[in-house]
Amino acid sequence: MSNAIYAALARQTGLMNEMQVVANNLANSSTTGYKSDRAVFAEFVAGTNNNLSDLSMGTLAGHTTDLEQGGLRFTNGTFDLAVQGEGYFLVETPQGQRLTRAGHFQLNAESELIDSMGNRVLSAGGGPVQIPEEATNVSIAGDGTISFDGVIIDQVGVVQPEGQLTRAGGTMFAAEEGFQQMEEPRVVQGALEQSNVSPVLEVARMIEVQRAYEAGQALIEGEDDRIAKFISTLRQL
Repeated sequence: MSNAIYAALARQTGLMNEMQVVANNLANSSTTGYKSDRAVFAEFVAGTNNNLSDLSMGTLAGHTTDLEQGGLRFTNGTFDLAVQGEGYFLVETPQGQRLTRAGHFQLNAESELIDSMGNRVLSAGGGPVQIPEEATNVSIAGDGTISFDGVIIDQVGVVQPEGQLTRAGGTMFAAEEGFQQMEEPRVVQGALEQSNVSPVLEVARMIEVQRAYEAGQALIEGEDDRIAKFISTLRQL
């Protein structure tokens, strides 16, 4: 196989991976609290051992997540919460504590605040947020303090990671280097943070990737045809 085909195949593989990232972003364009991904590529250079230029190929090195805040959609739901600015809600999952910006919360049978997956939302003290059954008019202040009839019940925990975040599936992130409680969080009751995906930009990128893939496919087919003609000519000598 020629070096041109090797390079083209590496490029095609990278484009396919990027297409999957774009498609996943589009699928989550209406998911509350979702943060878009971007494919990150690296260059791999290999010697050809024939006194010619080195062979350069691209490969998928990983993904980077755009953590920019999405717009707020006001729902007036009592337990629909959004974080304005920096910070993340803290939830307890079977895999451990996770950070999220998806604040569509509700109560379970034990009157504990949970997310849409049934994970318990944690308070500023690190325990589950418990809402009394008789509480019918719950108010949540900007610092996350929960009150009922003027009596403070608890406080929703809002934390800030101390290092890089790692996506742990969907709208969940893992803070491997730890996190700390924010001193002055900005919580908005009755609102949800929307996905920060721009469908228009993602569709434009999908078209760009598709055209690049088609161009690469044409190059491979042309190179394959050239090699076939070359071999056919050699046989006739």
